[in-house]
Amino acid sequence: MKRLLQLGFLLVFGALMFSSCGKKERSSSTGWKYNDQKWGGFEKRDYEGQATGPNLVLIEGGTFTMGMTDQDVIYEWNAIPRRVTVSSFYMDETEVANIDYKEYLYWIRRVFNESYPEVYLNALPDTLVWREELSFNEPFVETYFRHPSYDDYPVVGVSWVQANEYCKWRTDRVNEMILIERGILNPNPEQKDEDNFNTESYLVGQYQGDVRKNLKDLQTGGERPVQFEDGILLPSYRLPTEAEWEYAALALVGNQSTAKDERITDRRLYPWNGNTVRYQRRDKYQGQILANFKRGRGDYMGMAGKLNDNAHIPSPVREYIPNDFGLYHMAGNVNEWTMDLYRPLTSSTLRDVDEQDLNPFRGNKFQTKVLDENGVPVEKDSLGRIRYKYIEDDEAATRENYKRGMVYNYLDGDDESSVVYDYGKHTLISDKSRVIKGGSWADRAWWLSPGARRFKEEDKADRTIGFRCAMTRTGGPTGNEDTGGNSFKVKRKKVKRKY
Repeated sequence: MKRLLQLGFLLVFGALMFSSCGKKERSSSTGWKYNDQKWGGFEKRDYEGQATGPNLVLIEGGTFTMGMTDQDVIYEWNAIPRRVTVSSFYMDETEVANIDYKEYLYWIRRVFNESYPEVYLNALPDTLVWREELSFNEPFVETYFRHPSYDDYPVVGVSWVQANEYCKWRTDRVNEMILIERGILNPNPEQKDEDNFNTESYLVGQYQGDVRKNLKDLQTGGERPVQFEDGILLPSYRLPTEAEWEYAALALVGNQSTAKDERITDRRLYPWNGNTVRYQRRDKYQGQILANFKRGRGDYMGMAGKLNDNAHIPSPVREYIPNDFGLYHMAGNVNEWTMDLYRPLTSSTLRDVDEQDLNPFRGNKFQTKVLDENGVPVEKDSLGRIRYKYIEDDEAATRENYKRGMVYNYLDGDDESSVVYDYGKHTLISDKSRVIKGGSWADRAWWLSPGARRFKEEDKADRTIGFRCAMTRTGGPTGNEDTGGNSFKVKRKKVKRKY
């Protein structure tokens, strides 16, 4: 009898759960209905998958050997090979171009210049990087950034600090565009000072904007703004880590065996196959130079009538052949900023414990939002951004997974990070030194290898350094093919390629 009652209960419960095909989905743990105001309004989002932002390409993650793949001819031993894994992420198809950076300057001048002109002035690229004592480069000082002839060329003269500010701005403009195209906000070109769309300020309720129609609130029956949990807004644009940049540049996916196994058929010295910088297939392009670099002393582009790389300075951002991830100029054209703090060695080369082989990165300086006594973020700053503070060591002391607020020198040559990089006394490396990768139009071919690494002070700029943005991939590593995810449809400008 008892078993019959139990069976009857299960049948009734099963009927309750599954008889209403096409109706509200129920919780598998409680049986309560999702997305129903009568049942409390708990929402389970019909998530479409992370959209691919403008100019981004999905880089499917995996394992690779990070470090030098060529002979260490300068004997620095600062890129010793080691096996690591990189999570999937997105990366700009091209370097950030002059036209992109001019759009950024236009926006911040329109929004901040009346009250905070220093914001615009601090964002200006240093065009004086073109000056040289014994060269007539003065025309580039005036023309390279400002003249429309160079709109599609990579922006240079931008410091690491400035590049990070650009990434923050781009995050907000793309997310604002998403809300406009979804019919949630109206375009508002009249934004001024702190009353401008900032993703974090919007999510914590400190910016409302010109609302067209908010989402339905299933708890109250009214409307509500978009929340982080809706998955509508994209993660932040940012600089790629050194590991991400190097992985994306090598693009070893192009050498993956056709068999159903984990095999790479060939290693790479450059973002293409072979040990030469020339096109090797036997067709009309055989022998053409594959990147924009300095071939030899005094030879930046070859001879008149037979120019080898067709660029005496940087070239347009969609020149040459993209690598197997579809990324342009991962070798040559301009060096590129990465997020990482530069150190000559890594933890994996110094000791056998505590090695970080998943998404390795040096440069963490942990921070948290500034909260009031109720645990709510305090009022945003004068530029419309949420306020943050850095984590102190005593705050981190109770943690098990990290013990320091700033870990620039952690595991850097000794057991307890006692190495001090005292810039100018016994080293040119400091806590402002950031890794640059890729080689440039003014570099020899050796620097085109993705494993090669150099550094530049984060507040300095150079005519050979630009940048591209990256974005974290949330969810599965392979994209949205199986989840119905959407992507932005960006119209690509047709550019005549050499090959």
